Amino acid sequence: MNALESTSTRPYLIRALYEWCTDNGFTPYVAVLVDDSVQVPREYVKNGEIVLNISYDATSSLKLGNDFIEFKARFAGSAREIMVPVDRVIAIYARENGQGMAFPVPVTGSAEDAKQPSPLSKVPAAPAEEARIVQLVTDENGKPPEHEPPKPPGGGPRPALKRVK
Repeated sequence: MNALESTSTRPYLIRALYEWCTDNGFTPYVAVLVDDSVQVPREYVKNGEIVLNISYDATSSLKLGNDFIEFKARFAGSAREIMVPVDRVIAIYARENGQGMAFPVPVTGSAEDAKQPSPLSKVPAAPAEEARIVQLVTDENGKPPEHEPPKPPGGGPRPALKRVK
């Protein structure tokens, strides 16, 4: 098996962050980009997304598999079966402090996904994924201009650490 055929790291990272949340007493939440493959109560979907509490107290029969996250949960008092393909999870985080991880938004989506962009899609791409165009600027003599280091915003002195004993 080569790198192109290997399984996704997403389910492993989701399980690791779920475990980190529970070990530290935090409530793990997953943000899901909803399409036809996602089985969730549609009345709770907003802007094509839903946030689900996947803590031990909020779920029953939770399975964090490589392909699907499956569990039973109560919504407005009625038990519902939830099934989310792992590739539709766009973030997992702790409710209490917001620490966690966001994942790239899936590119292959339905027409509904195209109509309703995700708020997370506005997050800048990682440097490896970002296309960069660099223009070399020269002065009249054909030499690159000499730049002085940028000044900190606000015009004040550079910040410094102060040792307190």
